[in-house]
Amino acid sequence: MFIFNVLPPRDAFFETIWYLISNYQTFFLTGIFYTLMLSIIGTGGGFMIAFFFTIVRTRKIDRLRQSKITILLTKLSQGFINLYITIFRGTPMMVQAMIFYYGVSRLQLSFWTPIVAGFVVVILNTTAYISEVLRSGINGVDQGQLEASRSLGFSHGQSMRLVILPQAIRQSLPAIGNEFIINLKDTSVLSVIGVTEIFRATQLATSPNYRTTEGFFIAAILYLMMTLIASLFVNRFEQSSQRKEAMV
Repeated sequence: MFIFNVLPPRDAFFETIWYLISNYQTFFLTGIFYTLMLSIIGTGGGFMIAFFFTIVRTRKIDRLRQSKITILLTKLSQGFINLYITIFRGTPMMVQAMIFYYGVSRLQLSFWTPIVAGFVVVILNTTAYISEVLRSGINGVDQGQLEASRSLGFSHGQSMRLVILPQAIRQSLPAIGNEFIINLKDTSVLSVIGVTEIFRATQLATSPNYRTTEGFFIAAILYLMMTLIASLFVNRFEQSSQRKEAMV
Protein backbone atom coordinates (compact mmCIF):
# COMPACT_ATOMS: atom_id res chain seq x y z
CA MET A 1 0.00 0.00 0.00
CA PHE A 2 1.35 3.43 -0.98
CA ILE A 3 2.11 5.93 1.75
CA PHE A 4 0.82 9.41 1.01
CA ASN A 5 1.95 11.51 3.96
CA VAL A 6 5.24 9.89 4.97
CA LEU A 7 8.26 9.86 2.67
CA PRO A 8 8.96 6.22 1.68
CA PRO A 9 12.43 4.69 2.13
CA ARG A 10 15.00 5.25 -0.62
CA ASP A 11 14.66 1.76 -2.08
CA ALA A 12 10.90 2.23 -2.61
CA PHE A 13 11.14 3.78 -6.08
CA PHE A 14 7.53 3.64 -7.27
CA GLU A 15 6.13 4.43 -3.82
CA THR A 16 8.29 7.56 -3.83
CA ILE A 17 6.98 8.53 -7.27
CA TRP A 18 3.40 8.22 -5.99
CA TYR A 19 4.33 10.20 -2.88
CA LEU A 20 5.73 13.05 -5.01
CA ILE A 21 2.70 13.07 -7.31
CA SER A 22 0.30 13.04 -4.36
CA ASN A 23 2.02 15.75 -2.35
CA TYR A 24 3.44 17.98 -5.10
CA GLN A 25 0.85 17.69 -7.85
CA THR A 26 0.32 21.47 -7.77
CA PHE A 27 3.97 21.98 -8.69
CA PHE A 28 3.76 19.55 -11.61
CA LEU A 29 0.46 20.98 -12.88
CA THR A 30 1.92 24.50 -12.73
CA GLY A 31 4.94 23.26 -14.66
CA ILE A 32 2.76 21.66 -17.34
CA PHE A 33 0.70 24.85 -17.69
CA TYR A 34 3.69 27.15 -18.16
CA THR A 35 5.48 24.71 -20.45
CA LEU A 36 2.43 24.55 -22.72
CA MET A 37 1.85 28.30 -22.66
CA LEU A 38 5.49 29.09 -23.41
CA SER A 39 5.51 26.61 -26.29
CA ILE A 40 2.17 27.65 -27.82
CA ILE A 41 2.64 31.41 -27.52
CA GLY A 42 6.34 31.17 -28.35
CA THR A 43 5.74 29.18 -31.53
CA GLY A 44 2.72 31.28 -32.57
CA GLY A 45 4.46 34.59 -31.91
CA GLY A 46 7.64 33.39 -33.58
CA PHE A 47 5.68 32.31 -36.65
CA MET A 48 3.99 35.71 -37.05
CA ILE A 49 7.27 37.62 -36.80
CA ALA A 50 8.99 35.10 -39.08
CA PHE A 51 6.18 35.58 -41.64
CA PHE A 52 6.94 39.31 -41.77
CA PHE A 53 10.71 38.72 -41.80
CA THR A 54 10.37 36.32 -44.73
CA ILE A 55 8.54 38.90 -46.84
CA VAL A 56 11.29 41.44 -46.16
CA ARG A 57 14.14 38.95 -46.69
CA THR A 58 12.85 37.85 -50.07
CA ARG A 59 12.10 41.33 -51.35
CA LYS A 60 13.92 41.99 -54.60
CA ILE A 61 15.71 45.28 -55.18
CA ASP A 62 14.64 47.05 -58.38
CA ARG A 63 17.18 49.78 -59.05
CA LEU A 64 15.16 51.13 -61.97
CA ARG A 65 11.85 51.56 -60.20
CA GLN A 66 12.76 52.02 -56.54
CA SER A 67 14.16 55.17 -54.99
CA LYS A 68 17.60 55.20 -53.36
CA ILE A 69 15.98 55.55 -49.93
CA THR A 70 13.79 52.47 -50.53
CA ILE A 71 16.79 50.47 -51.72
CA LEU A 72 18.83 51.54 -48.70
CA LEU A 73 16.05 50.69 -46.24
CA THR A 74 15.56 47.30 -47.91
CA LYS A 75 19.26 46.47 -47.65
CA LEU A 76 19.43 47.61 -44.03
CA SER A 77 16.35 45.64 -43.00
CA GLN A 78 17.55 42.51 -44.81
CA GLY A 79 20.98 42.87 -43.22
CA PHE A 80 19.43 43.27 -39.77
CA ILE A 81 17.22 40.20 -40.22
CA ASN A 82 20.09 38.05 -41.47
CA LEU A 83 22.24 39.16 -38.53
CA TYR A 84 19.36 38.50 -36.12
CA ILE A 85 18.89 34.97 -37.46
CA THR A 86 22.61 34.25 -37.30
CA ILE A 87 22.86 35.39 -33.67
CA PHE A 88 19.77 33.59 -32.37
CA ARG A 89 20.49 30.36 -34.26
CA GLY A 90 24.12 30.47 -33.21
CA THR A 91 23.64 30.92 -29.45
CA PRO A 92 21.88 28.65 -26.90
CA MET A 93 18.48 29.67 -25.59
CA MET A 94 19.84 29.38 -22.04
CA VAL A 95 22.43 32.07 -22.74
CA GLN A 96 19.81 34.27 -24.41
CA ALA A 97 17.55 33.90 -21.36
CA MET A 98 20.33 34.95 -18.99
CA ILE A 99 21.26 37.99 -21.09
CA PHE A 100 17.69 39.20 -21.64
CA TYR A 101 16.36 38.62 -18.14
CA TYR A 102 19.26 39.95 -16.11
CA GLY A 103 20.15 42.62 -18.66
CA VAL A 104 16.67 44.15 -18.79
CA SER A 105 16.25 43.68 -15.00
CA ARG A 106 18.81 46.45 -14.52
CA LEU A 107 16.18 48.88 -15.82
CA GLN A 108 13.97 47.88 -12.85
CA LEU A 109 10.81 47.54 -14.92
CA SER A 110 7.91 46.31 -12.80
CA PHE A 111 6.47 44.06 -15.52
CA TRP A 112 9.78 42.34 -16.31
CA THR A 113 9.31 39.05 -14.49
CA PRO A 114 10.93 35.68 -15.27
CA ILE A 115 7.81 34.44 -17.08
CA VAL A 116 7.60 37.59 -19.26
CA ALA A 117 11.30 37.23 -20.09
CA GLY A 118 10.66 33.56 -20.87
CA PHE A 119 7.92 34.37 -23.37
CA VAL A 120 10.12 36.99 -25.05
CA VAL A 121 13.10 34.66 -25.33
CA VAL A 122 11.08 31.75 -26.75
CA ILE A 123 9.37 34.01 -29.31
CA LEU A 124 12.63 35.61 -30.44
CA ASN A 125 14.45 32.28 -30.61
CA THR A 126 11.62 30.57 -32.49
CA THR A 127 11.42 33.45 -34.97
CA ALA A 128 14.96 32.76 -36.14
CA TYR A 129 14.32 29.07 -36.77
CA ILE A 130 10.92 29.44 -38.42
CA SER A 131 12.32 32.19 -40.68
CA GLU A 132 14.75 29.63 -42.08
CA VAL A 133 11.97 27.05 -42.35
CA LEU A 134 9.81 29.44 -44.38
CA ARG A 135 12.76 30.42 -46.57
CA SER A 136 13.31 26.76 -47.39
CA GLY A 137 9.59 26.39 -48.10
CA ILE A 138 9.68 29.36 -50.50
CA ASN A 139 12.60 27.82 -52.35
CA GLY A 140 10.40 24.79 -52.94
CA VAL A 141 7.70 26.87 -54.68
CA ASP A 142 7.95 27.47 -58.42
CA GLN A 143 9.32 31.02 -58.73
CA GLY A 144 7.41 31.42 -61.99
CA GLN A 145 4.32 31.98 -59.86
CA LEU A 146 5.95 35.05 -58.33
CA GLU A 147 6.74 36.46 -61.74
CA ALA A 148 3.21 35.70 -62.95
CA SER A 149 1.62 37.47 -59.98
CA ARG A 150 3.90 40.49 -60.48
CA SER A 151 2.87 40.65 -64.13
CA LEU A 152 -0.75 40.81 -62.98
CA GLY A 153 0.00 43.98 -61.04
CA PHE A 154 0.62 42.54 -57.57
CA SER A 155 3.34 44.17 -55.49
CA HIS A 156 6.12 41.97 -54.17
CA GLY A 157 4.54 41.96 -50.71
CA GLN A 158 1.12 41.01 -52.10
CA SER A 159 2.63 38.28 -54.26
CA MET A 160 4.46 36.81 -51.31
CA ARG A 161 1.52 37.13 -48.90
CA LEU A 162 -1.21 35.86 -51.22
CA VAL A 163 0.54 33.45 -53.60
CA ILE A 164 3.93 32.20 -52.47
CA LEU A 165 3.81 32.09 -48.65
CA PRO A 166 0.54 30.09 -48.36
CA GLN A 167 2.15 27.34 -50.42
CA ALA A 168 5.44 27.63 -48.55
CA ILE A 169 3.61 27.35 -45.22
CA ARG A 170 1.84 24.17 -46.31
CA GLN A 171 5.16 22.65 -47.31
CA SER A 172 6.72 23.82 -44.05
CA LEU A 173 4.02 22.52 -41.69
CA PRO A 174 6.00 19.43 -40.60
CA ALA A 175 9.05 21.56 -39.74
CA ILE A 176 6.92 24.20 -37.95
CA GLY A 177 5.19 21.48 -35.95
CA ASN A 178 8.57 20.02 -35.10
CA GLU A 179 9.68 23.45 -33.85
CA PHE A 180 6.71 23.45 -31.46
CA ILE A 181 7.73 20.02 -30.16
CA ILE A 182 11.30 21.23 -29.72
CA ASN A 183 10.00 24.22 -27.73
CA LEU A 184 8.14 21.86 -25.38
CA LYS A 185 11.51 20.41 -24.37
CA ASP A 186 13.72 23.48 -24.73
CA THR A 187 11.64 25.57 -22.33
CA SER A 188 13.37 23.57 -19.59
CA VAL A 189 16.39 25.88 -19.94
CA LEU A 190 14.27 28.79 -18.67
CA SER A 191 14.59 27.31 -15.19
CA VAL A 192 17.90 29.21 -14.96
CA ILE A 193 15.96 32.48 -14.66
CA GLY A 194 13.29 31.08 -12.32
CA VAL A 195 10.46 30.22 -14.75
CA THR A 196 8.37 27.47 -13.14
CA GLU A 197 8.04 25.13 -16.12
CA ILE A 198 8.25 21.35 -15.68
CA PHE A 199 11.99 21.23 -14.99
CA ARG A 200 11.89 24.01 -12.38
CA ALA A 201 8.69 22.60 -10.85
CA THR A 202 10.42 19.25 -10.43
CA GLN A 203 13.38 20.92 -8.74
CA LEU A 204 11.01 22.61 -6.29
CA ALA A 205 9.17 19.35 -5.61
CA THR A 206 12.35 17.35 -4.91
CA SER A 207 14.40 19.93 -3.00
CA PRO A 208 12.73 19.25 0.40
CA ASN A 209 13.17 15.45 0.17
CA TYR A 210 16.24 14.93 -2.06
CA ARG A 211 14.43 12.37 -4.24
CA THR A 212 15.84 13.78 -7.49
CA THR A 213 15.81 10.56 -9.52
CA GLU A 214 12.16 9.84 -8.85
CA GLY A 215 11.18 13.47 -9.44
CA PHE A 216 12.87 13.72 -12.78
CA PHE A 217 11.50 10.33 -13.78
CA ILE A 218 8.08 11.96 -13.42
CA ALA A 219 9.31 14.97 -15.44
CA ALA A 220 10.57 12.67 -18.21
CA ILE A 221 7.18 10.94 -18.41
CA LEU A 222 5.41 14.31 -18.58
CA TYR A 223 7.68 15.56 -21.37
CA LEU A 224 7.25 12.29 -23.26
CA MET A 225 3.45 12.41 -23.01
CA MET A 226 3.33 16.04 -24.14
CA THR A 227 5.60 15.49 -27.13
CA LEU A 228 3.71 12.35 -28.20
CA ILE A 229 0.36 14.15 -28.03
CA ALA A 230 1.80 17.17 -29.86
CA SER A 231 3.24 14.89 -32.57
CA LEU A 232 -0.17 13.28 -33.00
CA PHE A 233 -1.90 16.64 -33.44
CA VAL A 234 0.79 17.87 -35.85
CA ASN A 235 0.47 14.72 -37.98
CA ARG A 236 -3.34 14.99 -38.02
CA PHE A 237 -3.16 18.66 -39.00
CA GLU A 238 -0.65 17.90 -41.75
CA GLN A 239 -2.81 15.08 -43.16
CA SER A 240 -5.90 17.30 -43.06
CA SER A 241 -4.03 20.05 -44.91
CA GLN A 242 -2.85 17.60 -47.55
CA ARG A 243 -6.40 16.31 -48.10
CA LYS A 244 -7.76 19.84 -48.51
CA GLU A 245 -4.95 20.67 -50.95
CA ALA A 246 -5.70 17.54 -52.98
CA MET A 247 -9.39 18.51 -53.22
CA VAL A 248 -8.57 21.97 -54.65
